[in-house]
Amino acid sequence: MAQVTLRINGYSHTLVCKDGEENHLLAMANEVEQRIEAIKAAAGQSGESRMLVMAALMMADDLFELRKRVEALESGQPAPAVPDPKPDAKLGRRLGRTAKRAEEIAADLDSP
Repeated sequence: MAQVTLRINGYSHTLVCKDGEENHLLAMANEVEQRIEAIKAAAGQSGESRMLVMAALMMADDLFELRKRVEALESGQPAPAVPDPKPDAKLGRRLGRTAKRAEEIAADLDSP
């Protein structure tokens, strides 16, 4: 087993992975770091856990959209456009929509 130290949002995290998977793990950490940097650029510095949650939600949103695209392609339908994963002027609005969806879900879970 290999040990890899990742640096995300200024914090070091040491993880264990299978031998040969180090570069893949580093690439995934880099993707998370890029998302956090985009969040900081669009919304400013926030708490560590909030930024990680927002980055995770953005990545989950991308995954959801890609799954819809694959399902459409597999069924022979035209695939919906994939959102540009690069940070741009629309990122703030996207973060707002993602945060709103997360808050709605949390409110549903909290209500009896």
